[in-house]
Amino acid sequence: MTSTPRDALLAAYAAGSLTPALQALVAAHLHMRRDNRAFVDALDGEMGVLLAAAPETPCRHRDENLARILKSKAPAAALQQDDAIFPAPLRAFLGFDAKDVRWRFLLPGVKCHVIAREASGAATLYKIRPGRKMPFHTHDGNETTLVLHGSFADSLGTYEAGDLAFADRQINHRPVAGDEGDCLCFAVTDAPLRLTGRIGRILESLQQRHRSEFDA
Repeated sequence: MTSTPRDALLAAYAAGSLTPALQALVAAHLHMRRDNRAFVDALDGEMGVLLAAAPETPCRHRDENLARILKSKAPAAALQQDDAIFPAPLRAFLGFDAKDVRWRFLLPGVKCHVIAREASGAATLYKIRPGRKMPFHTHDGNETTLVLHGSFADSLGTYEAGDLAFADRQINHRPVAGDEGDCLCFAVTDAPLRLTGRIGRILESLQQRHRSEFDA
């Protein structure tokens, strides 16, 4: 039986082997989609084939990991409750409410708030205006996205609140926000994304010109 990216992610979550950002993302997903809770509970008890396929990294128990997040990120007990947009596990990780996000302009109709950025990737909140099309892009690694509000669609399907979307270097897509309201997402990547299509070619041309001028 071949596991899906979602099953592999939930198995790694049950093993406690995810990064704190991904642990919080999956915990928020399970909070919003409680029907998937039974799958994780079964893995907690037996681990099974999927857990054996999870990354071989030192295991940190999920509850201990989240307790550390709660202690460092959310001193206020109120952050352990839901708000209108953020489920409790995500609020605990972020340390603030949805109304307190400091959005920054990214593209026309698109705002973002970077939670953490490393050379290997980032954890980012996105707010996309209804009907807005993102640029075509692919990924140099893996991207896991949790839809918090609204929806978006790409060539692989439509994703609504509580859904998980997965992308990697084999996928070149252009997400489009639904018309029912702003699409809010929490995305975790382990490598930078790479713009493709016309915008990607323009940026690549500008970068090459800049390098040529610098070398001269």
